[in-house]
Amino acid sequence: MSVNLAQLRAFVAVVDEGGFGAAAPGLGISQSAVSHAVAALEKAVGVPVLRREGPGCRPTAFGSRMLEHARNAVAAAAAIADLALEETGKPTGTIRLAAPPTVCQGLLPDLLTAWRAEFPGISVRVFEGEDDEVADWLERRTVEAAILVDPPRSLGAEVGSDTFHALLPVDHPLAGQPELDVAELDDDVFLLSCGGCERHLHEIYRRSSSRLRPTHRVRELGTLLAMVRSGLGVSVVPGLAAAMLDRHLVLVPLRQKLSRRLVLSGPPRGPWHPAVSALVAGVPGRAGSDGGAG
Repeated sequence: MSVNLAQLRAFVAVVDEGGFGAAAPGLGISQSAVSHAVAALEKAVGVPVLRREGPGCRPTAFGSRMLEHARNAVAAAAAIADLALEETGKPTGTIRLAAPPTVCQGLLPDLLTAWRAEFPGISVRVFEGEDDEVADWLERRTVEAAILVDPPRSLGAEVGSDTFHALLPVDHPLAGQPELDVAELDDDVFLLSCGGCERHLHEIYRRSSSRLRPTHRVRELGTLLAMVRSGLGVSVVPGLAAAMLDRHLVLVPLRQKLSRRLVLSGPPRGPWHPAVSALVAGVPGRAGSDGGAG
């Protein structure tokens, strides 16, 4: 059996991107070349690794078992190449970075601009997900880096923090207040953002004289904003959500001050991609480890 890295790289890309055409640009080859590489892989292993379903693809049972090994092989080869390039003092490579929606909107644009200037050889591809999804992707090494919310361990470097605010329609009676107590929202329909902020909201209400009584639980932040904009209720969200607001919405600071830490990190176990270590090391005032965990 003769399996090579080009075949494994094509297989992983098709799984991650959802199809041959979508995988081609990232690999820098044609869709036909991607198809040939996967076909050669299937011929080498003797069984199908992908199930073609209309325009998309999913791994077969065997493909799913093989996927983690394929990822590890591709990552190891990339890490070796990047280590060699690192000896020149110029970190390079493509990093998949996951982050929550508010971070993608309110924090990442400035970070990406700064990284592009300081590390021109590093390309960053952003994947947006809720807090729990982001942590899981990093744990499984589906991405090489992530910005985690209040991680329990001190790996990585803090790249920002923000506090929670009441989210109100601009014509709400409390919209013009300089600050409000979360208990003042008790007469409104409360929309709970449960994509990752739920534990923070429980803590905010624990500090107040009120109880958290959500009428609706909304996972997608875009849906939450649309509901508040339409007058269907109010909510409490991180301050970075300000980057996603329009003139119909307003954030009001809460008397119950609660902040969340945003930490750039590589995977919790195993070595980090050298480019991730470079990005973490380049964060001003960095704290914790920047080389990976054992």
